[in-house]
Amino acid sequence: MDFMKWLNSLGDLLYEVMSWLIFYPITLWRTLTNPLAMMRYSETELGDLEEDQFDDTLNPPLFLVLSLLLTQAIDVALGGGTNPIIAQKAGLAGYITDSTTLLALRLIRFSLFPLIFAARLLRAKRVKITRQRLKSPFYAQCYACAPFALFLGAALSLGHAAIPEARLAGGILASAALLAYLFAQTLWFARNLAQSVLRAIGNTLRAFFEACGAFLFLAILFVAH
Repeated sequence: MDFMKWLNSLGDLLYEVMSWLIFYPITLWRTLTNPLAMMRYSETELGDLEEDQFDDTLNPPLFLVLSLLLTQAIDVALGGGTNPIIAQKAGLAGYITDSTTLLALRLIRFSLFPLIFAARLLRAKRVKITRQRLKSPFYAQCYACAPFALFLGAALSLGHAAIPEARLAGGILASAALLAYLFAQTLWFARNLAQSVLRAIGNTLRAFFEACGAFLFLAILFVAH
C-alpha cells in the first residue's frame, strides 16, 4: 500500500515537472509581451481557491526559480566554468559548494527585488506592511523579475563566452533587460498608486537602487575574505 502511494506521488511529481516544459514558455511569453497584464493576473489569481490558482501558467515564485535555474544552465552551456563563489571556499562562500547551493543564493539575491519593490508599494500607499498585504505585490513582482534575472544572467554569461562579439551582444541584452524591467515597474507604480509617470519613475528608481544595494551587500558578504 505504501509502495503504491509512493508510485502515485512519483507520478504526480513527474507530471508536475514535465508540465513545466509547456507552461514555462507560455508564462515567459506572456510576461515578455505584456508584463503589466501578468502582474494584474497574479493579483487576481490569489483571490481564487488555492487549487484553482495559476492553472494556465506557472505560479510567480516557481517561475522565478526556474528562470534562475535556466541562467545556470546557460552559463554552463557557454563555458562559464566553476563559479568564483564556489571556487573560493572561504568565509560565507564555504557554504556555497555546488550548483544547488549556488541556485539558492541566486534565488535569495534576486528575490530581494520583488520584496523591496512590493514593500515600496505598500509604503507609498502608507499602509502597514503585513504578511497578507505583502504577498500579492510580491507575487506580481516575481513575474516582472523572472525575465529580468533570466536575460541579465544570459548577458553575463555571454560576457565571458569564447564567441566573437559575445561581449557586445551581452551588453545589449543586459541593457534591454534593464530598460524593459524599469519600464514595466514604472507602469506598475503608476497604475497601483494612481500617480503621474514622473512620480512613478521616482518610486521605481528608489526601489531599484535599494534592491541593488541589498543585492551587492549580500554579494560582498560571499566574496569578501
